[in-house]
Amino acid sequence: MKTVYTKFPKLLLLLPALLLFLSCSNDEEAYARVTVNGTLLMEDVSDFNGDINASFTGNGGTATRSFVWNNNLSTADFNADITSTASGSFQMIVEDSQGMVVLDRTILGSNQEDTIGGVTAAGSAGLWTVTIIVTNFNGDGSFSLSEGN
Repeated sequence: MKTVYTKFPKLLLLLPALLLFLSCSNDEEAYARVTVNGTLLMEDVSDFNGDINASFTGNGGTATRSFVWNNNLSTADFNADITSTASGSFQMIVEDSQGMVVLDRTILGSNQEDTIGGVTAAGSAGLWTVTIIVTNFNGDGSFSLSEGN
């Protein structure tokens, strides 16, 4: 009669193989990343001055990132685009220094135009909050903001 103790060494040999399998299975984990002026946004703590040049990428992931932007004027010029084969959605919400939403636009991957642009509604100059939401996003894109007229 074999005891559990004689099978234990065989289990120890299988443990490294199981750990390797589990670590390799995470290679395809969904992600979404937003980078603003060369800074990868991990938390909502960054603030920026001047023009905003940003990019985002995803592999089916979802992320919401916010940052503060100093806009000395009452409007902002904006532009955003995604790769034509992208899926999921990209949303840009911009609030002026008083918390009024001056822009709320969404691009849906493979369902409509892949570029948006224009001028925000008029708001109060100062520190504006920009929120970027990518949902189930698979592809690449970019967006920009600059002080309006």
